[in-house]
Amino acid sequence: MKGPAQVLGTNPRSQMVKGVSLSVLTGALLASSMATAAGEVNVYSARKEALIAPALDAFSKAHDVTVNLVTGDADALLRRLQVEGSASPADVFITVDAGRLYRAKDAGVLQSFATDLIEETVPDNLRDRDGYWYGLSQRARVIFYNPEKVDASELSTYEDLADAKWQGRICARSSSNIYNQSLVASMIEAEGAEATQTWLNGFVSNFARPPFGGDTDQLKAVAAGVCDVTLANTYYFGRLGQSDKASDREVYDKVALFWPNQDEGDRGAHVNVSGIGLTAAATNIDNAKLLVEYLINHESQVWYADVNNEYPVVEGIAPPKSLQPFGEFKADSMSLSVLGDNNRQAVEMMDAAGWK
Repeated sequence: MKGPAQVLGTNPRSQMVKGVSLSVLTGALLASSMATAAGEVNVYSARKEALIAPALDAFSKAHDVTVNLVTGDADALLRRLQVEGSASPADVFITVDAGRLYRAKDAGVLQSFATDLIEETVPDNLRDRDGYWYGLSQRARVIFYNPEKVDASELSTYEDLADAKWQGRICARSSSNIYNQSLVASMIEAEGAEATQTWLNGFVSNFARPPFGGDTDQLKAVAAGVCDVTLANTYYFGRLGQSDKASDREVYDKVALFWPNQDEGDRGAHVNVSGIGLTAAATNIDNAKLLVEYLINHESQVWYADVNNEYPVVEGIAPPKSLQPFGEFKADSMSLSVLGDNNRQAVEMMDAAGWK
């Protein structure tokens, strides 16, 4: 573990006021609509429109800058940036997970940038070491369990999930999922390759079923008794608790959260980010930097965390109400840059362990 662990907790907070309407463009209209000119900025976002557009709308109103937004699948948008190359109209790329941000950097579609405000505001561990991307919000990938099948005293660390006592009791999503890859990449950094491979072998041997579905599917499987334990990002759990569907809220009520690796001297729970980068083809660079600064100000951080059920990256801002019932926890302060560095090795080791 590098540096002191950070603690994410609860405090009173404020709300953001929505701005004027935002111009949201579809992919088909992008080429003709995204003219390069002063007073605008063009955004590709892997976050859904409802999860980012109001913040961009408020930025547009505050700075009199037109924001043109295209949303889409994270991997598809990255491929698009690669295909468009220097002709891409995009100035900014917003996506989720440090592993994906690393891929964008490695693909050459981002450029390094910084301002004094950005460097002073975003913690070192939540940004690229070379300034190619910066975190906008945090999510923790932790243990969820069925309290009718598991006593909290049985749980302790990620490493413990490889113990034979969990044989046939763990559900997991595919090894192709970047969230799982980044968790394993963090373990390689913290524990070393040999220990991580041993852990992977034991963890996979404890699966109750072949990997299937997303994080929400794993939580539902735990609630249904298909398995007793799973790993998932905290915001999926928060969404279930806030859902309009009674069946989702029932899952929320049947599943409990456990913060792993919390003992003194341990590294803390694994965290990751949604983040933002300046594209290599950017032409509206000043407006792009201004947008990044806006998204890390207090009001934006409060709104962004609330809407996405995630933790702010800016220190001193409390988590959203949906996460406050989970309490405070010690977060791993490892530099997220290493998750990209270790990604290829993580995937190879997951394959070697038979994690499909």
